[in-house]
Amino acid sequence: MERTPVASSSLVSVGYSPEVSTLEIEFRHGASYQYFAVPQHIFDGLLVATSKGAYFNEHIKGVYPFRLLPA
Repeated sequence: MERTPVASSSLVSVGYSPEVSTLEIEFRHGASYQYFAVPQHIFDGLLVATSKGAYFNEHIKGVYPFRLLPA
């Protein structure tokens, strides 16, 4: 999945596959995760959020199933 760099103190880049509703996030601490069954509007909200880290914590973390991607 292609990711786009974002301006954030906690996220490096984000990507989204609408075909399978999968969100991919690379964090500044080095880990990357995929989140499943994420609606398009959640990804769109992440892209325009003033604080992407806060948006992630409020709307994604603990809401959607995820997996850690291999390094």
